[in-house]
Amino acid sequence: MKRVLVAEDEDSIREFIVINLKRSGYDVVEAANGAAALREYDEHNGEFDVVLLDIMMPEIDGIEVCKKLREKSSNVGIIMLTAKTQEMDKVTGLLVGADDYVTKPFSPAELMARIDASYRRVAINKENSQKGKETKDIVELGDFVLDIRSRTLTKAGKLIDLTQVEFQIMEYFFQNPGAALDRTDILNRVWGNSYFGEEKVVDVNIRRLRMKIEDVPSIPKHLATVWGLGYKWIV
Repeated sequence: MKRVLVAEDEDSIREFIVINLKRSGYDVVEAANGAAALREYDEHNGEFDVVLLDIMMPEIDGIEVCKKLREKSSNVGIIMLTAKTQEMDKVTGLLVGADDYVTKPFSPAELMARIDASYRRVAINKENSQKGKETKDIVELGDFVLDIRSRTLTKAGKLIDLTQVEFQIMEYFFQNPGAALDRTDILNRVWGNSYFGEEKVVDVNIRRLRMKIEDVPSIPKHLATVWGLGYKWIV
């Protein structure tokens, strides 16, 4: 079942989102604030594919809810709902574990494209974890080992906890070691060709990956910037 948790305190916006989700075949659970969102998540045993979180919510804001959800699951897709004026909040949301953000006001087409893309990533990860896939299962680059079947990354034998978006980024790098990858190529590969958003989502995810992978994130040895283009993986 395709299930989405929608946490939005404005009734009219939440109702608009729910109607469009149900029309597209999603099972929807609603929450009017952050505390209710966490309760609903636990009461449903975390069985959600995607969570939509408004950043500005009463009781517990969307940033804090995102942090707590990431502590519970690295697989659920998390999309932040933000206002145009919440630029720093967008970055903060991505840094604490969100996969994407949608800026209000948004069209039904944009919203559903982003949710569908997030759901596809989650579904593919679930399928690959359960069945594996017909490709080389293990990729070793220096101290790093990427396991396609179990969707895990280790460094010197130590497991690095990755979200499903982070894993897909790393999978793309490991398939192209030493190659300079354009931000647009990374965006299309991980978020899909129909992505409506900005390339900054790539930059923030790279920053988040460096915090998990690099010994000194401010002086990356592996996830190198290719100025004016994008990034590359250095073994």
